[in-house]
Amino acid sequence: MPNTSRSRVRALAVVGLAGVLAAIGGVTNQASAAEVAVPAVSADTSRADTPRIASTIRPPAGSRPVGAYVVTRGTQTYTCAGGVFTGASVPEGQLFGTGGRVHHFKGPSWQSERDGSLITAKKTAESPRPGTIPELLLTVDAHTGKGTLSNVAYISRLLTSGGVAPAGPCTDGATAAVPYGAVYVFWAAKG
Repeated sequence: MPNTSRSRVRALAVVGLAGVLAAIGGVTNQASAAEVAVPAVSADTSRADTPRIASTIRPPAGSRPVGAYVVTRGTQTYTCAGGVFTGASVPEGQLFGTGGRVHHFKGPSWQSERDGSLITAKKTAESPRPGTIPELLLTVDAHTGKGTLSNVAYISRLLTSGGVAPAGPCTDGATAAVPYGAVYVFWAAKG
């Protein structure tokens, strides 16, 4: 008998990812059903519930989405220094999306659980969101292995929730893992 809770989460993830990819395709005019491998949905970007990518965090013109992943379990871990939790955090997350499962961890790094392909990236730009960690554009700086992530050049972290450093005093060296949510969109460079 299938795990119905897990099946529902997967179904919701696919539907959510389809909406995000449809909206991104509408914004960039670059996505095709074959590239993103998700069901077609309306790409009406005039709707209020359609995600928008801030101009400050858009990948370069001509980039095309090659996958999208929702954080199914994730934390941002902060370390106390000088009596406060610092602004720098270390991610730890399990993502699920168009290319299966991806592990997101310190680096920041992303590794496909399907084929072992691995990428690391550096923050290129950010767009703040009140009450949550910012949305980001990251540029991939290293690839290992061939597979799901081997042609990724940029990563967008969108629709963030939670993950903000705890407020108030703390003991130096203490850590706090704060749950967060986001959608990661992986982009191939213009080619």
